[in-house]
Amino acid sequence: MAYWLLKSEPSSYSWAQMVKDGRTFWSGVRNFQASSNMKAMKKGDRAFFYHSGDDKAVVGTVEIAKEYYPDHTDETGKFGMVDVKAGAPLKTPVTLAAIKAESKLKHLLLVKQSRLSVVPIDEPSWKLICAMGGIKP
Repeated sequence: MAYWLLKSEPSSYSWAQMVKDGRTFWSGVRNFQASSNMKAMKKGDRAFFYHSGDDKAVVGTVEIAKEYYPDHTDETGKFGMVDVKAGAPLKTPVTLAAIKAESKLKHLLLVKQSRLSVVPIDEPSWKLICAMGGIKP
């Protein structure tokens, strides 16, 4: 199993909407590195749901429900998407500031390439962020 982080602007698609929908497609990624990360996702992988914009915090988890396939919102035909289903909310959102303050997480692409919308998370970091958020990994 691999771990990931998916960013979404709450005004576009929030954690509350993810929970309400239960399952959705993750479309609109137009960066080749982020798209490459999505291509590597496998069904059953888990990801953090991260509110970008003003919030800048991990707020929940999702599971990859369908592997990479063409994104119907991409007119160029170059990009794809995955389907995700809602997992657990974090009891306490884990802010970007808290992640940056934790020396064991300074290596994450979330910190080093903060504008990238889909990034891998290694297993020790997954477990640490889950603990910081008050949930079991």
